[in-house]
Amino acid sequence: MDVLDRMFEAAKAARDRAYAPYSRFPVGAVVVTETGALFVGCNVENAAYPNGLCAEAVAIGQMAVAGERRITDVMVLGAGDEPITPCGACRQRLLEFSRDDTRVHLVNISGRKDTVLLTDLLPRAFSRRQLDDLARENNQR
Repeated sequence: MDVLDRMFEAAKAARDRAYAPYSRFPVGAVVVTETGALFVGCNVENAAYPNGLCAEAVAIGQMAVAGERRITDVMVLGAGDEPITPCGACRQRLLEFSRDDTRVHLVNISGRKDTVLLTDLLPRAFSRRQLDDLARENNQR
């Protein structure tokens, strides 16, 4: 089984365990790191909507707890016929741990897949580079 098949099966299993009683929109996500490790997450809703967790955030948390810091691939599996994309906040979260060539695989439950670069989903993103540039600028004064 290749890595995309493993990611799909893991995302599907995570999606099946999502806690989505309010939106009724279960999501599963998988992040793969440079070491080849897979970390999964599902959305976890809360009656106070802003307090819920996106599947991608849960997967990133699992990755961080394991001591991993660099994402090479992401897969997001939602409900419905159309593949879904990560929300804006999750795009920023993913960017924090990604490279310029990090691939995002957007799939539906039937396995239909679109693959894009994270940088295409979040062009001209705010990142650590801006903070590092500012620090260098301040140190030169």
